[in-house]
Amino acid sequence: MTGIVFIFGACNKFGDINVNPNLPSQASNTQLIANAELYLPVLQESPQGEYNAQYLSETQYPNLSLYNQVSASFYGIYQGPLMNLETVINSKQLDAKEGPIANQLAVAKILKAYYFWHITDRWGDVPYSEALKGSEKFTPVYDTQESIYNNLFALLDEADKSIVDGDITNDVLYDGDMDRWKKLGNTIRLLMALRISEVNATKGREEFNKALTNGIMTENDDNMVFKHLPEEANESYWYDQIEDQNRLWWALSELLVSKMKPVNDPRLPVYGDPNNDGEYAGLPFGALDGLSTTEFSLLGEEIRRQDASVYLVTYAQALFARAEAAKRGWTGGGDAAAADFYEQAIEHSVRQWNKNDTTGYGVMMAAPGMAYNAATGYEQIGVQRWVHLFMHGYEAWAEWRRTGYPTFVKPQGKDAPSRQGYPPDEVFNNGKNYNDAVTRQFAGAGDGLYGKLWWNK
Repeated sequence: MTGIVFIFGACNKFGDINVNPNLPSQASNTQLIANAELYLPVLQESPQGEYNAQYLSETQYPNLSLYNQVSASFYGIYQGPLMNLETVINSKQLDAKEGPIANQLAVAKILKAYYFWHITDRWGDVPYSEALKGSEKFTPVYDTQESIYNNLFALLDEADKSIVDGDITNDVLYDGDMDRWKKLGNTIRLLMALRISEVNATKGREEFNKALTNGIMTENDDNMVFKHLPEEANESYWYDQIEDQNRLWWALSELLVSKMKPVNDPRLPVYGDPNNDGEYAGLPFGALDGLSTTEFSLLGEEIRRQDASVYLVTYAQALFARAEAAKRGWTGGGDAAAADFYEQAIEHSVRQWNKNDTTGYGVMMAAPGMAYNAATGYEQIGVQRWVHLFMHGYEAWAEWRRTGYPTFVKPQGKDAPSRQGYPPDEVFNNGKNYNDAVTRQFAGAGDGLYGKLWWNK
């Protein structure tokens, strides 16, 4: 039996969840789906994710940006949203009054795939096939990342094929709109397919084109966005930290500003505020000297709003993926198609961040180095994808590990990590399976920051 874990609104603050598997609450299946959705901001609103992607620099207390923290916990994701979703998937008491049962199951499977994709891309091999079984299996095996990807492709395909007409209730992302859920599932599949481009291009191309055929996002309104509320229980993490607790700990990195300011990127005033001199200035990533909360651009007002939007999967991402796929020859059109998708991706990124206003887009695209060039196409796509993914650090970090773009700095001579270490408690809680996974993946290197994942070898 799987247990029910009901996560309340405050869970959207980073690391703040209520989990007591010994005291399950009664909740309908769509309520369990809704509570699984409430955890989604945690995947994006993570300072460590921003440091791994080199978006933000620490203004006062450099530590985590120096890559001094090896391990991170995945327990909250398993015990919270994934357990709720697994309860829905295995439920024998789905209520058709909450929408077609097939659609409730499809949404649960899409969200399950998204969470597991996030987990495996941070840690590598993780518990999957024997996970989420409660007391039936306290020590699950670690599945290989390759097998997890294959299972997630199948799960998303299954969800896509099962969707029927009719909305579901209690959905805080899409208000039950199954057309947009269908597009989301296929867009996740598209992005996952590109993620394996360097390790299994044949499989990647096949899955990529299946996703296109089934129907991906077609506009920014299809974006997977979690919208915080102007209330303490459901407010943005960055609002809590910066506005409530006055922690001016984060400035835009010099790397980010260097990619945006020279081309008059209209997204820069959204990403950060001018410094005290009225200029946009980035703080060198990992700097130990010259730190200041007034000389550099701190996080912008829109980012730190109490009701800020959290962008998780976006149409612009899909367009960047299509640009790269055309460049790779996975789809037709070659560099001409790649150029078109590249320009569309940047335009829709500007629209996303600037409330559908494209002012400044033309000026930016006319700047040196912005027009698509076949000789530098991969780099341009990679850099602009990274600029677009601002504040979704873990996703941008994954794309950097795959493509190498942009070129990251080395704080105190350290390379950016290629993974996160497993939770330390796994040594005691699940020692044999933990040791098997570490040995299988990283040989004698151990459970550290620099082991390479399956798709990144």
